[in-house]
Amino acid sequence: MTVEAPVISGSSVVKLARGVRLREDSVRGRTVLLAPERAMALDDIAVAIVGALDGNRSLDKIAADFAETFEAPVGEIAADVMAFVLELSIRRMLEVIE
Repeated sequence: MTVEAPVISGSSVVKLARGVRLREDSVRGRTVLLAPERAMALDDIAVAIVGALDGNRSLDKIAADFAETFEAPVGEIAADVMAFVLELSIRRMLEVIE
């Protein structure tokens, strides 16, 4: 039996799946995303994206907010956000709200 990944687009609203938590790993000096039986080390950009996945804003809105904050092209930001979110989806670390 295969499980299909949810379809995610710029209009998607997502949040971390139940049981997935952002934690500081003081031993390694890194931030990690912890889920049951899996972990993912994050860089500063990934931490910012995870922090923005609040279950209220669409991915397009998050990208637009980041583009304004970092004075960067919204298309590039949106592509980076989408690539990271798709990776989280593949790892079953996200819940799609709408």
